[in-house]
Amino acid sequence: LVGNVGVDNSSTIFNTSSDYRLKENEVAISDGITRIKQLKPYKFNFKIQADKTVDGFFAHEVSSIVPESIDGTKDEMEKYREHQELPTGKNVGDFVLDKDGNQIPKYQQIDQSKLVPVLTAALKESITKIEALEARVTTLEG
Repeated sequence: LVGNVGVDNSSTIFNTSSDYRLKENEVAISDGITRIKQLKPYKFNFKIQADKTVDGFFAHEVSSIVPESIDGTKDEMEKYREHQELPTGKNVGDFVLDKDGNQIPKYQQIDQSKLVPVLTAALKESITKIEALEARVTTLEG
């Protein structure tokens, strides 16, 4: 079992396996602040819902910082795949076209929960720096 999706009375629950017995080669994240400083959060609306503003990221900008959070490739287009029923004259790897003959975008997706470990590491690094500065101020004032 690598995870599951569940529901309760008020929410959807997305679980990813996290048991220590499934993991190896663990190393503490030591560059949390550096990586967080590279992220560019935005306020925006989706074209399909112009009246609703949300907070988030552009997947292609996050892909080099937290690659495990991104699915897909920037500017990718749908292509016919193996084991897919192919229209006459089409081959695996050909672009899928809409009724007007235009290529169909294959949109990138982000799992923002994958940002939490980096955010936590950055916060811990920040707390350590704050505590060190507070100790220096106490020493200088004392």
